Amino acid sequence: MAPPPLDIAEQARFVSGKVISVEFSASSPTPAYDIVIGQSILTEAATLIRQRLGARRCVIVSDSIVDPLYRARLEAILTAGGHTVLKNFVIPAGEGSKNLSQIGALADSMLAVGVDRKTLIVALGGGVVGDISGLVASLVMRGLDLVQIPTTLLAQVDSSVGGKTGVDTPYGKNTIGTFYQPRLVLIDVTLLDSLAEREFRAGYAEVVKYGLIGDPSFFRWCVTHGGQLLNGDHETQIHAISYSCAAKAKIVANDERETGSRALLNLGHTFGHALETATGFSSVLVHGEAVSIGTLMAFSLSAKLGLCFRHDYNDVRNHFLAVRLPVTPPPFAYDIDRLIDLMRHDKKSTGGKITLVLPHGIGNAVIHRDVDPQAIRAVWEESLNS
Repeated sequence: MAPPPLDIAEQARFVSGKVISVEFSASSPTPAYDIVIGQSILTEAATLIRQRLGARRCVIVSDSIVDPLYRARLEAILTAGGHTVLKNFVIPAGEGSKNLSQIGALADSMLAVGVDRKTLIVALGGGVVGDISGLVASLVMRGLDLVQIPTTLLAQVDSSVGGKTGVDTPYGKNTIGTFYQPRLVLIDVTLLDSLAEREFRAGYAEVVKYGLIGDPSFFRWCVTHGGQLLNGDHETQIHAISYSCAAKAKIVANDERETGSRALLNLGHTFGHALETATGFSSVLVHGEAVSIGTLMAFSLSAKLGLCFRHDYNDVRNHFLAVRLPVTPPPFAYDIDRLIDLMRHDKKSTGGKITLVLPHGIGNAVIHRDVDPQAIRAVWEESLNS
């Protein structure tokens, strides 16, 4: 089956990859920015940045896994291309780095090396690096320009685009943060070749999400081509990432601060975030795995409420099983009352009433406010006892 065409127009400006522009309304103060997707984008980073943002003084933020793989190469590329790299900052890899102490330490270190309002922060890494870099960029000097160079599938299709930043607290995932858009996103699919299989597979849950919330044909494409993507086929990856970014760009441009339709991007996330918080943001569960489990719980709840057919749940579950994504929570000492309480404190919920994105079938997601806690409890019991 041929891949479905992108249903969002792309800019006719190509380097060696696809270029998708995120463009906000004329009344918005947020400038448009490009997402460039291809196989040699890291090599062209200096040129792509200079074309759009000029020659800059830069700091690079990466983590302890990405730094030895790509940071020296990126620094050499930027320097050869006319940019000045002031300093490289390396944070510990993993969700545990997403805390206010890390933000404070990184901000202090940047100020100590003499960043100014023209300094560019380059985030080289996965979602944790992107979230931390984005939050620091929004705070230091009241706002520094940010370029995202995501190195994980999850970051390439989701967290690097849209301007959400955040750190975790005991009260939930990303409960302290800002909306702060990057000035440019550079996506090189060859960086995925070094990604650990677990992280790669987990990121795929965010790809499937775009079909589940708005396009059943893209879900069918995922069922047919997901294996090729996960087996490292770059052309398949470029198509899936381009589709995902284009879909997200359209949603974000219409609802930058998540007051309405942007919440659809959180299908499965309210359940998933509760699991991540309950397991201490640890290696027990990584984000994409939490999303796959949470997505199935949302489908199960919808089926119980008569909003979708049970076979919709089965179709999604069968695909997740086929690509070896988890479909039930991992073993842990869960407390259902605490899980439900965490859902009440989710950023989308208000006044203690739980807001959820629920599917009315594959490709048709709807925001529901004040969902019955007893129905939610039943789904938790079913999932935890499976």
